[in-house]
Amino acid sequence: MQVFHTESKIIITCNKRLSVYLQKEVEELGFTPVRVFPTGVELLGTVNDCVALNLNLRCASQVIYLIKSFTAADPQELYNNLVEIEWENLIDFTGYFSVTSNVNNEHILTPLFANVKVKDAIVDRIKAKKGIRPNSGPEQNKAVVHLYWQDDKAEIFLDTSGETLAKHSYRKIPGKAPMLEALAASTIMATNWDKNSTFINPMCGSGTLAIEAALLATDKSPGFFRMNYGFMHLMGYEEEVFFTERRKLKDRGKKALNFKIIATDLSADAVDIAQKNAKTAGVEHLIDFSVCDFADTEVPEEPGIIMFNPEYGERLGVHSKLEATYKRVGDFMKQKCLGYRGYIFTGNPDLAKKIGLRAARKIEFYNGKLDCRLLEYELYEGSKREPKE
Repeated sequence: MQVFHTESKIIITCNKRLSVYLQKEVEELGFTPVRVFPTGVELLGTVNDCVALNLNLRCASQVIYLIKSFTAADPQELYNNLVEIEWENLIDFTGYFSVTSNVNNEHILTPLFANVKVKDAIVDRIKAKKGIRPNSGPEQNKAVVHLYWQDDKAEIFLDTSGETLAKHSYRKIPGKAPMLEALAASTIMATNWDKNSTFINPMCGSGTLAIEAALLATDKSPGFFRMNYGFMHLMGYEEEVFFTERRKLKDRGKKALNFKIIATDLSADAVDIAQKNAKTAGVEHLIDFSVCDFADTEVPEEPGIIMFNPEYGERLGVHSKLEATYKRVGDFMKQKCLGYRGYIFTGNPDLAKKIGLRAARKIEFYNGKLDCRLLEYELYEGSKREPKE
């Protein structure tokens, strides 16, 4: 089973509401989506195509490659279908694998039971063919098999990513309530920033937005920071394909910018964490960090984008204090950021009303399970920036 050179269905998953940005990335890489749905994109390709997808995508979570589709009414029928697959040509019998699943079947009360049936089929098949069984467990840092089973329709995939792509591997110190890297990249993409003009991120926290902006502007893929993927642990893996793709990432990346990326925070600890994360990402020299109140953030004359991700009042801070903060953010943008486009990412619509500006767009996102909006403000002189009645 030469999966590295055989075309099959590929599903690229993402967090809900990110698929429109994922689709754009996939198309820019030269792939044609077959289907786009709220939590992913479907296309056709080989596992070698999955190598390029894993290394280049910013908004994705997993890249999974279809092995077999079949009908299975119950766990025994699931097992019978899975044990027929040539697992001995996919997973090294001296290696390690894990199983993940998305299951909705009347016979399955816990996904763990379905995972065990998949594991048993793989182990029994390899043991029958090779006389020895591979190891298995929960860690997703080697070969990963994914089961999708809804009612009596089942699909079994190879998860070519392994550990999630949504974390971009540079953020060794997360800081308080950090924004997931894939979400941060998607929100920046949603602004239609030209990647060639000023980007300001007050209240930068652990620096994720500023770092993702620098990575986008320099065309540096987060795949460059990672050296372990699920596809590396499949039989038939060609190391040269990976290193050829990785060299493309290195050659493509810009070394310098002709505009400013500015990140500030009132907390010296937060700025220290942000600088360390930026250093890991190789973009520390591209971001002007400083410790100050957001209202004292430098605003260059050359306009661009200013982007806030303030506290939402769900877990952090006191609500009345946050009302005053949101009002100050609105005042700051009105008074000091004319000519810019302003963005505030928040999960609290009541606090958003305190900004005192009419949003030109309200772009829907989720931060975890929290329903959020990226609010866009056109910061012009005159009536367009008058507070909403």
